[in-house]
Amino acid sequence: MQSVGPGVNEIRIHVLGEWRVLYVAKLTDAIYVLHAFQKKGQKTNKKEIELARQRLRQIGGAT
Repeated sequence: MQSVGPGVNEIRIHVLGEWRVLYVAKLTDAIYVLHAFQKKGQKTNKKEIELARQRLRQIGGAT
């Protein structure tokens, strides 16, 4: 998901609504889950993207 940052991927879950999990596999032995949320509209809320960006910066990722 390039709108969050380089290397960020998205898992889409379609059970009892639409859910998204944003993660980055930064190291070969670690996967960081940046954010998980229920999607309520067509577009991803800017608040959700910004929170994932902030968490990516906290683990040392570039945005």
